[in-house]
Amino acid sequence: MKDFIAIADYSPQKLQEMLDLAISLKKEWRAGGNEPLLKNKVLAMIFQKPSLRTRVSFDMAMRHLGGDALYLSPNEIGLGKRESIADIARVLSGYVDAIMARVFDHDHIVQLANWSDVPVINGLSDYNHPCQAMADILTILEKFNAIKGLNIAYVGDGNNVTVSLMHLCAKLGANFTAASPEGYQVDPKAVAIAQNISAETGSQIKLLIDPHEAVKDADVIYTDTWTSMGQEEEARRREKVFPPYQVNAHLVSEASPHVIVMHCLPAHRGQEITDEVADGPHSVLFPQAHNRLHAQKAILVDLLGRK
Repeated sequence: MKDFIAIADYSPQKLQEMLDLAISLKKEWRAGGNEPLLKNKVLAMIFQKPSLRTRVSFDMAMRHLGGDALYLSPNEIGLGKRESIADIARVLSGYVDAIMARVFDHDHIVQLANWSDVPVINGLSDYNHPCQAMADILTILEKFNAIKGLNIAYVGDGNNVTVSLMHLCAKLGANFTAASPEGYQVDPKAVAIAQNISAETGSQIKLLIDPHEAVKDADVIYTDTWTSMGQEEEARRREKVFPPYQVNAHLVSEASPHVIVMHCLPAHRGQEITDEVADGPHSVLFPQAHNRLHAQKAILVDLLGRK
């Protein structure tokens, strides 16, 4: 495929191949460095939202692979405002080898891909976050050596991170349970996609209200911020709704003894997760963040320079 827009676009076999490639590239990097598979390649990085992990991991991924990355700030681009998305895509296609965009509106990613002659990577949209999900599953694979049959419990807001994680679990045969307050559950259309996938892979998809029920027998507990960027006006209301969904020591104790705790970061400590858990023995928050680098290398190599 030309673009990396959504997990649901790929077959289970293709996703596993990309994860295997990420593992290989990570081993190679740790052994002394990656081959310059993307020598003379340039990635344009469009940002509508602030970023630490997405910006640095994509930039460093290109450097490790012998290429370069060009950061384009919101003021420089004005995506869909200063200039049409179609024109931006066609202009950049003549300058760079790929485009990564971190946007508010998922339709902006879709439009970029439709008009671009070079690969487009979804660095985050309001609908999904496929690059994050690839790093998440890479981290789980490193801990458990397999993904099929594992129980993944997501606790909190049914947001864009939830969608991609749910779809990747379904593709690879992991059981996925999401516990969210009423009115804050995962997009029903995204759930329907996951259920269709799971019918073929044997994954189980569950949507619950009770976080304590969700984490029973969980191998992984995953959470995210209660208020995502672009939802700031809802913050006060959300802070009253979500406290029962905090990932704290008591909740973790109700899962499997070997459970790992994940968070895509940035974390609002004391809200969706406590310090005791984030810095505790079950936490893999920082290996998970570091794996953004390696998962994205695999995506870039697959699109631009197969190994």
